[in-house]
Amino acid sequence: MKHIHQVQQTGKSSGEPFLHPTAQIVDSRAGDWTWIGPTNKIIESSIDDYTYTMDDVTINYAEIGKYCSIASHVCINPVNHPMERVTQHHMTYRRIDYGFAQTDDDMIFDWRRSNRVTIGHDVWIGHGAIVMKGVTIGTGAVIASGAVVTKDVEPYQIVAGVPAKPIKMRFPEDVCTKLLQIAWWEWPRAVMEERFYELNDVQSFIEKYANS
Repeated sequence: MKHIHQVQQTGKSSGEPFLHPTAQIVDSRAGDWTWIGPTNKIIESSIDDYTYTMDDVTINYAEIGKYCSIASHVCINPVNHPMERVTQHHMTYRRIDYGFAQTDDDMIFDWRRSNRVTIGHDVWIGHGAIVMKGVTIGTGAVIASGAVVTKDVEPYQIVAGVPAKPIKMRFPEDVCTKLLQIAWWEWPRAVMEERFYELNDVQSFIEKYANS
């Protein structure tokens, strides 16, 4: 994975991360074939191979796996304010900006960093969904548009609503287990190219690769 402190733009066919010129990136990393869309804001996060984001996505303090599909206006790990203080306003910790002190309150930023979000591989997050702090989303899961995810989501589970609740599983339990066993997202590029057209038929796919 490559550090992407500064915005860069490369050809998609090169395998290098593509970062839209309007994206704001702070101390983050991206894998091969990643695609970061317009007006994204990504802070101290890791985005693995082939994952893409659409426009107006915010990602704070998160680890995101491979082959994830993140729709527009998604917010992952919205930052919290210190509600226990007299004022919740960020002047109490962004003190330099307001001329109240020579240093900021690092305790608040460390608190935010300690509540990272973890997202597995091949996760689809629908338009406008919000994934709250500390949540883990399992591989293959689906987060419906507009959902607010406050609890962990199991692999291949579909959740929806506010707060998000389980709707159903994408596949029967045995199929989910076999897909996790195959872990196709770990295949190197050469293997993926060789087996690419087999990805469309789940049954024949697991019959061929579940025990190989």
